[in-house]
Amino acid sequence: MNPAATPDPPDPGGASHQEQVMSTEERAEYERLRRHAATRHRRLRQVGSAVLLLLALLLAPLAVAAAWVQDTVSDTDRYVETVAPLASEPAVQEVVINKLTNRVVDNVDVAAVTDSLSKALQQSGASPRVVAGAESLEGPLRSAVRSVVDRTITRVITGDAFQQAREGANWRSHTAVVNMLTGQREGAVRAEGDTVQLDVGEVINEVRERLVDAGFDKAAAIPDTDRTITLFQAEELGKAQDTMRLLDILGTWLPVLTLALAALAVWTNPAHRVMVMITAIGAGVMMGVLLVALVVARRVYLDSVPPTALPTDAAAAIYDTFVRFLRDSARTLLVLAVITALAAYLYGPGRPARALRTVTDRGTAAAGRGLRHAGLRTGATGRWLTDNRAWTTGAVIAAGALALVLWNHPTVGGVVLVLGIGLAVLLILAILAAAAGPAGHAGDQAAERAAP
Repeated sequence: MNPAATPDPPDPGGASHQEQVMSTEERAEYERLRRHAATRHRRLRQVGSAVLLLLALLLAPLAVAAAWVQDTVSDTDRYVETVAPLASEPAVQEVVINKLTNRVVDNVDVAAVTDSLSKALQQSGASPRVVAGAESLEGPLRSAVRSVVDRTITRVITGDAFQQAREGANWRSHTAVVNMLTGQREGAVRAEGDTVQLDVGEVINEVRERLVDAGFDKAAAIPDTDRTITLFQAEELGKAQDTMRLLDILGTWLPVLTLALAALAVWTNPAHRVMVMITAIGAGVMMGVLLVALVVARRVYLDSVPPTALPTDAAAAIYDTFVRFLRDSARTLLVLAVITALAAYLYGPGRPARALRTVTDRGTAAAGRGLRHAGLRTGATGRWLTDNRAWTTGAVIAAGALALVLWNHPTVGGVVLVLGIGLAVLLILAILAAAAGPAGHAGDQAAERAAP
């Protein structure tokens, strides 16, 4: 009889069955095949996770830029906040003042004034010396006109009138950005061929009215033509507009897709904590790449703008103003990525991480004993916090993440604030858990006697 086989009791039909038990060799082969299948499955998960992570990281900078474009275009208040500093930027003000002053002075016929004065003097019988002196007044009179016009325009541009005129006219941010991105020839900021231009018609009207009020009646003859200032000039503006339109379309869903790919990469990988750390590091690197790309694009843009069209300092101010929120978003995500990677590491088995956790546990335990000695025991609540520490920690982290998601436009300071509040809550919960003490009054007394 085979000792490895155990006979089954006869069934009601009288048939006899035997259940085969695997031999030692069969068991070893089975375990080997199972380990091989598990290893293969693990490798497939790692490869799939790596592919998902690669896609997420490649899409990350584009997703940030797309969200910035979509947010700027769809939110009028956001765009107003974006371009508001342009009105108070000295370099931009200087460009507008010089252009408007030249335009006004060119339309004031000083020579006609001096000629009329000379003819009037001649007809009145004035001496030739007086007539010649009147003819020589053209230069000083032109200088005086320029001085008065420049002073008047400077008061308008540097005062609240310039900002009010921009906001009251087609300089409204939402329409301006849509026109620039779509190529429509409407609004204050518009695309004209390979240039992006600013319409300052409302400012001209304001200056014209003030000059007339100041006694310059001829300022009323200032024409309405040539009321634009070139902001950008680039040969690839058409392609840039096509790219911006695509980014606007993808602005809503591309960030969602990127986050979903990153979450799937973490979930697919067998080592979730390590994958969270790798994903955070990769995201931080890509945000650094985006920041470097913005610096390079700034240099390329400044080199492409002729100084005769726009001074370098004004062009730099315009570029920095337009992309400042995109730069802030990249910096915020970079800081958030660093914090996430550091948190994932501190939850790991590394020696520095274990040492930090040990120091923290000792500190919270000492604080808890101090509360117990002061007569403040948390009892069952503290023990519940101890038993459910993982859940409470996860809840605090989820609450912090939700706060950042619901925050309209979080900044680096906002991330640091949420992090500080989260750490404070975790420390308070740990101290409350340590203040519970052992269950029962006798256990509390024993713990107090054993405490140093």
